[in-house]
Amino acid sequence: MRPMIADIRRDTILIQQLERQSNNREATMAQRKKIAAVITEYRVPAHADVIVGKFIKGFPTDEGMQEPQVDIASMYLDQIPDNDIGLQVSKEYDIPVYQSIPAALCLGGDKLAVDGVISIGEHGTYAFNEKGQHLYPRRFFFEQICGVMATSGRSVPVFSDKHLSYNWSDAKWMYDRAVELNVPFMAGSSVPLGWRDPWLEHERDAPIEDALMLSFGGIESYGYHGFEGLQAMVERRRGGETGLAAVQCLEGEAVWQAGADGLWSRELAAAAAAVGKTSAEPMEEACENPAAFLLEYRDGFKAALLQLNGYVEEWSYAARVNGQVQATGLRLHGPPYPHFSYLGLNIQEMFLTGQPQYPVERTLLVSGGLDALMDSRHQGHIRLETPHLDVQYQAPENMPIRPTGPRPQGASTVPFDRI
Repeated sequence: MRPMIADIRRDTILIQQLERQSNNREATMAQRKKIAAVITEYRVPAHADVIVGKFIKGFPTDEGMQEPQVDIASMYLDQIPDNDIGLQVSKEYDIPVYQSIPAALCLGGDKLAVDGVISIGEHGTYAFNEKGQHLYPRRFFFEQICGVMATSGRSVPVFSDKHLSYNWSDAKWMYDRAVELNVPFMAGSSVPLGWRDPWLEHERDAPIEDALMLSFGGIESYGYHGFEGLQAMVERRRGGETGLAAVQCLEGEAVWQAGADGLWSRELAAAAAAVGKTSAEPMEEACENPAAFLLEYRDGFKAALLQLNGYVEEWSYAARVNGQVQATGLRLHGPPYPHFSYLGLNIQEMFLTGQPQYPVERTLLVSGGLDALMDSRHQGHIRLETPHLDVQYQAPENMPIRPTGPRPQGASTVPFDRI
């Protein structure tokens, strides 16, 4: 019965997605919304290319190419590297590049003149601090955006790419400022919108007992992706999200010892590995420099993320639900990077309806949790209590726009230059 139930839920989600997109297409035919793109740098395949590029060229999906229903009306480029394509895109698609964020939002005038903003503070030549955090100007971008809205007396939806900021104080400021100005606000990663194989979506208020994510890549940059993918699953547990009580980052042999001590579940790690893409060697042999995020939630729930470079090649997740282990692989894909199509379609839906597709509180909590984990690492891998991370919210009742099959197919697998 379980596969049949999963198939029915996938079909229901797909029908809901198509109905929402159809309704919005008719509503926006008369007047297309203008969107400003605020960008650190625009090159292949930086996030500006794989997100903004789809708003210009179209969204490759499993169901085919979907035409954008909004228009990129302006761009601001903070940096122009030697391999920049932003100026070429500007010329080819007649999209003006402005020299400041306010000018891009006001289309050269003195009042807000766009209907939404995509803020991409990712990639580019920016410093790291002593904790290994990349100092992207995400708060600066958002502060400029909000300044224009505040002085114009009008707010529009904003999407901010990845975690809100590298530090909690800036992330919380961004969240509070959005609330103050009544800004429809979305942020985050494309990982929660990837393909799931086998299909797994916890019901809201599911009796999840513990959970684990296998991850890879840079400890901050990709640890964030894995953390938000994990959070998108565990926020659906019984009682909803309550926030984080404590975190700890471990590295090296301490990771394996933590597994032996029961601080993360070997059973869940094996289940996640079984549905993921991993080395044939045991994790202890394949991964020379392991890292772990140990997460203690305010309601007593515990979860872990294992960053196992050399062993893990894609994200996978496992949880114990009512005593039964459930697992899924979170699949992404290379060119045309269709997971960013689904991210873009959700951003577009917010632009069209004024309603975020999922709670920005998820990204707020992960942003603060990641900052605390980097503090734990910098201070000698200590356990840090996090009373400030009392972020409470409910998981979305309606699923966002995302693929429902196990792997990309159709237009999702065809690079733009072959479409």
